[in-house]
Amino acid sequence: MNAAEQAIGLTVATKIAAVVNLFKSHFPDAKADLKPWANDPDTRELIDPNSIDIGFHLPGWSRLLQSRSVLVQIRFHQDSEQDARRLIGIEAAGFTHLGEQWRLSTIDSWQFVGKTEPADELKEKLKQFCRQVFELFT
Repeated sequence: MNAAEQAIGLTVATKIAAVVNLFKSHFPDAKADLKPWANDPDTRELIDPNSIDIGFHLPGWSRLLQSRSVLVQIRFHQDSEQDARRLIGIEAAGFTHLGEQWRLSTIDSWQFVGKTEPADELKEKLKQFCRQVFELFT
């Protein structure tokens, strides 16, 4: 779900701002988009209400990242008994005008998959960013 819609309450809004700052600390030229999903019925049907989704747009195509935009989805499990959300993982995907180029999921093996992959140094930066997000939400 768009991060802008999840920013209800000071605690969540502060953590979303911290995620943006963490990403920008690794990729300073990125511009955050707190509403990466379109607000149409077809898109809304696919959105996970238990995630915080943030898009990051680069000023142009990044050869090292092999993308122009990165979508970060912070996924939670809603525990209805305790009325609490628990972080279960992060998915990041790099996009160009040709669509998705690569994907990283912390839910499985923390491996990059896709048509192309970022340079090794940027893979490590993305993994470090994910570790920092885990620290933020635990």
